[in-house]
Amino acid sequence: MKIYRFAVLLCLFFLSCDQKSKVEKEVEEIPVNVAVERFDKVFFETKPEDLAKVKKQYPFFFPTGTDDKVWIQKMQEPIWKEVYTEVQKKYGNFEPVHQEFNALFQHVKYYFPKTKTPKVITVIGEMDYTAKAIYADSLVIVALELYLGKEHEFYQFPNYLKQNFEERQIMPDVVSSFSYRNIPNSSDKTLLSQMIFEGKQLYAKDLLLPNYTDPEKMGYTPEQLKWCEENEAYMWRYFLENEMLYSVDPKLNTRFITPAPFSKFYLEIDNDSPGRTGAWIGWQIVRSYMKNNTVSLAELFKTEAKEIFEKSKYKPKK
Repeated sequence: MKIYRFAVLLCLFFLSCDQKSKVEKEVEEIPVNVAVERFDKVFFETKPEDLAKVKKQYPFFFPTGTDDKVWIQKMQEPIWKEVYTEVQKKYGNFEPVHQEFNALFQHVKYYFPKTKTPKVITVIGEMDYTAKAIYADSLVIVALELYLGKEHEFYQFPNYLKQNFEERQIMPDVVSSFSYRNIPNSSDKTLLSQMIFEGKQLYAKDLLLPNYTDPEKMGYTPEQLKWCEENEAYMWRYFLENEMLYSVDPKLNTRFITPAPFSKFYLEIDNDSPGRTGAWIGWQIVRSYMKNNTVSLAELFKTEAKEIFEKSKYKPKK
């Protein structure tokens, strides 16, 4: 009997591998060549007297009403020149990242065939960590000054933010932006709805970034992910016992969904917990739903949180 069970499990394993490789083979056949424009180089290597040419070529980067002195000052200011130098050291050869973009949008085209292949434009922004990578239908804007490595001397940010200032976070950030743009807004403002909303975009990374680890998809360290896995049942019980799932208290969003150094259970475990644990639980609910239902990624995006939860058969691991 044991031998029989082992044989069945082995067959299921190889069947799963074959299915995965079948999808990946189909993805690899999709012709995609993402165009990349290095606006950061154009801007910082342009002489001030030629600024008008750059503004004409990239009008969307120059808001109406902003005096040219602002842009010229940034071109010439030593600190921004130093930032540009550091970006060039890291991304003088952008081809490895370019190939990552090609692979990503092959997957995007597989799951969302009508999606246009966007142009990627690299910039050096204003160190705005809320806008590291922006997907905007025909464009993807990547602020390279925020992907120099978490230990870079430029970064005067809390650890929970700068731990994701790594090259390896570019693609997960792009997928997040793509998902937020394509997941319909809901009138349901409960904590559960917000958890599942985040779970949808994290599940999108499962399919669109198959070679990335769960910590990379979540923006966690391996230790933070392990904490969530070990405390999944405890967290779920906490949400249930405190009747939080269907609460519309906006404070719950900052406690469990938005980036933070830790989640706010108001217990001793807070100091050990990572932020965004509610988003992580939402991810597990969506994974369970997709495991138990035959639904495309596009259909998942449109499905209401209530239906996902009810059909997920979610049960946390003990």
